[in-house]
Amino acid sequence: MQKDVLMILPYVAIVQEKVWGLSSFGIELGFLVEEYAGSKGRFPPIKRRCKKSLYIATIEKGHMLVNSLIETDRIGDLGLVVVDELHMLGEGSRGATLEMTLAKILYTSKSTHIVGMSATLNNVGDLQKFLRAEYYTKNFRPVELKEYIKIRDTIYEVDSKAENGFTFSRLLNFKYSSNLKKADPDHIIALVTEVIPKYSCLIFCPTKKNCENVASMVCKYLNKEFRSHREKEKEDLIKDLKNIGNGSICPVLKQTIPFGVAYHHSGLTNDERKSIEEAYSRGVLCLLACTATLAAGVNLPARRVILRAPYVATDFLKKNQYKQMIGRAGRAGIDNAGESILIVQEKDKHLVQDLVTSPLENCYSNLLPEFTKGMQNLLLSLVGLKIAVTQEEVYDFLCHTLLGVQQQLLSKEKSLSELVKDGLESLIEKGLLRVKIVEKDQNSKITLAITRLGKAAYKGSIDLSYCNLLYKELKKGLEGLVLESSFHLLYLATPYDMVSNCSPDWMIYLRQFNQLSAAEQTVADMVGVPESFIAKKASGQAIRKSVDSASVNRLYLTFILYNLLKETNIWSVSEKFNLSRGYVQNLLNSAASFASCVLHFCEELEEFWVYKALLTELTKHLTYCVKTELIPLMEVAGVLEARANQLYNAGYKTLAHLANANPETLVKTIEHLSRRQAKQIVSSAKMLLTEKAEALQEEVELLLKVPTDIPETS
Repeated sequence: MQKDVLMILPYVAIVQEKVWGLSSFGIELGFLVEEYAGSKGRFPPIKRRCKKSLYIATIEKGHMLVNSLIETDRIGDLGLVVVDELHMLGEGSRGATLEMTLAKILYTSKSTHIVGMSATLNNVGDLQKFLRAEYYTKNFRPVELKEYIKIRDTIYEVDSKAENGFTFSRLLNFKYSSNLKKADPDHIIALVTEVIPKYSCLIFCPTKKNCENVASMVCKYLNKEFRSHREKEKEDLIKDLKNIGNGSICPVLKQTIPFGVAYHHSGLTNDERKSIEEAYSRGVLCLLACTATLAAGVNLPARRVILRAPYVATDFLKKNQYKQMIGRAGRAGIDNAGESILIVQEKDKHLVQDLVTSPLENCYSNLLPEFTKGMQNLLLSLVGLKIAVTQEEVYDFLCHTLLGVQQQLLSKEKSLSELVKDGLESLIEKGLLRVKIVEKDQNSKITLAITRLGKAAYKGSIDLSYCNLLYKELKKGLEGLVLESSFHLLYLATPYDMVSNCSPDWMIYLRQFNQLSAAEQTVADMVGVPESFIAKKASGQAIRKSVDSASVNRLYLTFILYNLLKETNIWSVSEKFNLSRGYVQNLLNSAASFASCVLHFCEELEEFWVYKALLTELTKHLTYCVKTELIPLMEVAGVLEARANQLYNAGYKTLAHLANANPETLVKTIEHLSRRQAKQIVSSAKMLLTEKAEALQEEVELLLKVPTDIPETS
């Protein structure tokens, strides 16, 4: 019997890449591919009778999906769960969320198989015990990887048999002028020119600024011949990036792209990143200077990987991070070899010796360190889903988690049962759980029940540290919701977790405030940020009356989002607020995701009925942040704003138009579109159209279904 499959991946970009890549298989083989990432995904998913679904989800959305399947008694519909990068179990709140998801599947379904994959796992025994799993390992690599260390102008090969972990390999043979020596003391140019432009190369840098500096520096000293390699395609890429930026292009990229070089980090917009990744995959760009996030973020391999320094920001490299980065070297089916070179200063030599010879880090449960997003969230949802309704049942469930396996290591002061007791008491105190006494056969039994607020919190996947505050602000909003514009609603959907990283520019703040209408200005008063406070801050006057800094920062972020929805242009908004376009993009993505969570939160609380329709529309606008007519095209996996504009202008104005397009015609009509991309766009559009049509068909059949328990009238 065929069943549904859930694939859990660590990042939105990888989910979209997989949806984009697997849609054509779904069309050919007759299954549906559904995206669960950011603000996308239906809860519970539509129950299909004719076709099975492959759900491709981020860690957070995968957890919400599993909760909804348990709640509707459909967890048995999942035949297989595939988890990529299983070592993420040990990484912060996302690790805690992944652990909860897997523990719930194991506890509630006897028929669901779990397959976890990782290239960087160490304490496999703990994970085997937690997942009740068989362990399969293989060191085979389709392309051999050679690891090197560079100290001054000497290259050493990493050799586990050698006494200090290295053996001499060669001296760098490159003529350096005194000027070049000063500009490039680490011989990066010598290392990259050994492979580019014929082969591809990645340079991992500790910071975003360092990525840009390295890309610029390399281009200053490259031979002019590099400019002639695929010159026309590089000119086209610059044109693309200018279109994305409404005529603007980052000066660093403008300087580096003619040489086939670019940077890649979170400071780019989604559209810029997509264009750069596509150009690198096609060989138009041969060198990317990138941050560590690329190692796990997207599939961009290289012939040679260079690690600029053994640091990520100011932290010394962990073995897992090192393995992730060097794992990008060697492209199966393209290269017959791959190599990594770690650049080391003499002072770090002993630390690097430890790094290359040490085992991978152990993977530990994060349910305790991430208390509100981990332990408390788990306890709340266990009661809400009726998986466990007594303290004893909750304890029994916890014994089956990774924390249960590692409890003696992780909690020396308190036993697991004490941790459960404390956690439940805290949730009762917060008004998220209540105690119920059930009388049965003259015996009374103490059970736990979830409150309406508790149910809304776990259904909306709201961080419990903000749950009561969100409720209070939504309640206050009902007293005088300003609907003259989206400003008030946007404030309620501005994510709390970005507030602490916000530093308002007070002159910009005041300017923005003065542009609000009188009705919109009352919103600022309602949330506790008076105009007088902003004016005093802007003029540098002393403030006597204290104002809540979290509300001040949150309102400033709301101004950024408000401008984005009006202008639909990340470039102009980032210039207006003097922020990096990557920061603005990240805020927009977070707000779309949080608006979706607030919508699910409101759906559980009758008094917030008014927010449902409003938040549904707002979530859509935040997700796509484009002119309304482009939204149907933007829903297609792999289509971002620049591509949607091209398609719309070429006459492909609806999803049906695109699904019925001929890929060959698309290639001729749309600039810089490869045959492979055209086929994938058409497949993704067909998949989305099929999925929507199937959903409507299921709805029709459900409406026409005659209940069997109602007698027919004569």
